[in-house]
Amino acid sequence: MSINSAMLAGVSGLVANSSALAAISDNIANVNTVGYKRSQANFSTLVTSQSRASTYSAGGVRAVTHQFVTQQGLTQSTGSNLDLSIAGQGFFVATEKATGVAPTDTRSFTRAGSFTLDDQGYLRNDAGLYLQGWLADPVTGTIKTDPSDLNQLHGIQVGNVAGAVDMTTRVAVNANIDAAQAISPAALAASAAATAWAAPGDVAYDPVNNSMADYANNVAIAAPTNAAPKPDFEIQVPVSDSLGGQRTITLALLKKPAAPGAPTPSGPNEWYAELIAAPGDLASPTNGQIAAGSAFFFPNGQLDVTSTYGSLFGYSVLPSPGPPAVAGVANQPVIQIDASGTTPVVKPTWATALGVSAQNITMDLSATVGGLTQYSSQSIVQAVATNGTAFGNLTSVEVDKDGYVTAIFDNSVTRRVAQVAIATFPNPNGLKPVNGNAYRVTNDSGTFSLRAPSTGGSGAISASTLEASTVDLSTEFTAMIITQRAYSASSKIITTADSMLQDLLAIVR
Repeated sequence: MSINSAMLAGVSGLVANSSALAAISDNIANVNTVGYKRSQANFSTLVTSQSRASTYSAGGVRAVTHQFVTQQGLTQSTGSNLDLSIAGQGFFVATEKATGVAPTDTRSFTRAGSFTLDDQGYLRNDAGLYLQGWLADPVTGTIKTDPSDLNQLHGIQVGNVAGAVDMTTRVAVNANIDAAQAISPAALAASAAATAWAAPGDVAYDPVNNSMADYANNVAIAAPTNAAPKPDFEIQVPVSDSLGGQRTITLALLKKPAAPGAPTPSGPNEWYAELIAAPGDLASPTNGQIAAGSAFFFPNGQLDVTSTYGSLFGYSVLPSPGPPAVAGVANQPVIQIDASGTTPVVKPTWATALGVSAQNITMDLSATVGGLTQYSSQSIVQAVATNGTAFGNLTSVEVDKDGYVTAIFDNSVTRRVAQVAIATFPNPNGLKPVNGNAYRVTNDSGTFSLRAPSTGGSGAISASTLEASTVDLSTEFTAMIITQRAYSASSKIITTADSMLQDLLAIVR
C-alpha cells in the first residue's frame, strides 16, 4: 500500500509541476502584453489518513494557481494620446460592443489601456473591448456621474465629434483716447446755445436722429451727403456669432465740448459713445446702433465705471478689481442682441438673413490692465480680447488624470465628450481572467464599485502611457529550472516505486 501511495504521490508531483510550468510559460509568453499580471503556482500538501503509526501512506501535492492582479506594472510612455494607464487601484470598464449594450450583457474589466478608434470613432483596445464612461450632455456639456447604475455607462465616441464654434460672450478693451482731442463742429453744435457755435452746414450730434451710427451707415451705402457726425476715435471689436460667423462691433467715441454758455455744459472728461454693428448685420435698428450713451473719466484719466456703464449700457455698477460677471447677470454691462423674430423688437436684432441665435456680450472697459483710459497721449488701441471663435475642425483628443475625454479643435475650442469610469473591487485577486487580458466578476472578487478617476480610492488616469506586464524574465527562468528539477524528481519517484514493485513480484517466481 505504501509503495502504491508513493507512486501516486509522484504522479501528483508531475501534475503539480506541470501546472507550475504552464503558469511560467504563460508569464513568459505575455512578457510584452500591456497590463498583464503574472501568475504563480503555489503548492499545498495532500495528506491521507493514517490507520497505524507504524506505516505511512503518502498523500502527494497539488498546485493552486494565483494571478497577482493588484500588482502594479511599470508605466511606459507612448506617443498616442489614447493610450491610457491607471496609476493606482481600479479597472477600465469595457464591453464587447460599442452600442446597444443591454443590462444583461457581460461587462469586462481590464488594465489594458491601448485604445484606438474603430471605424465608428469609438475607443476600443487591442483585444476589441470598448471603453465605457459617462457621456456629456450634448446641449449643456455637463457630465453627470452615477456610480450606482452600470447602465448609465456608454461607449465613448470621439472620432465623429462634430466641428465646434464658440460665439462671443465676453469682450475686454484696453485702449487710450486722447484727452487733448479737438472738439469737432458737430459735437460743438450739439451743445451750443445758439447756431453761432456751429460752423455752417454742420448738424448737431443726436444719438437718436443724427448719430455716429448714421455716419457709418451712410458711408457704407455711399449716401450723396453725410451730415452725420464722424467719430473722433473708433475701437473695432471682432465677435463671433452662434454659427461661427465673424462680425464687427465698433465702439465709437466723440469728444464732448466743455463750452461756456451751453445749455447743459459738460465736463472736460466726457465723450459721446456708441456701440455700432456693421451695416446690414442688424435688422433693427437699421443704422446698426446697438447702444448709445456717454463715457466719463476721472481727472486722473481712469474710467468712471459707474457713470459710463449706467449711461452706455443702462446698468449701474461700481468699479471692481475683477472682470464683470457672466453676461446676463444683473448690474453688469451687457450688450444684448436678439435673433430676428424671437422676441418683440425691444433690443437690437440680428438680421434675418444671418440665421443666427441671440447673444449677450459682456463688455469689460475697466477690469483689464489699463482698460479704457483718457490721457494726454495719442489715441490708440493696445488690445481687444474676445472669447469667441470661428468654426473649427477636430484636431486631437486628450484625456486628463480625472478621466475627462476632451475634443480639441483647430480654433482653440475644447469640448468635453465623456468621463472614463473606473471599477474597484474588494478583492481584485479574486477576479476571473478571460481572453483579451480582461477579468470578470466572481464570488471571491466581490461586487464592483463605479467611481470617477482619482476619487474614492480609485487610481488616476495617465494619458500617453501604458502599464507594462509585471513579468520578470529572470524570475521566470529561475522558476522554470526549479520546476524542471522538481518534475524530474517526481518522475524518479515513479521509476523507483516501479522497481520496488518489480522486486516484490519477483519473490513469487
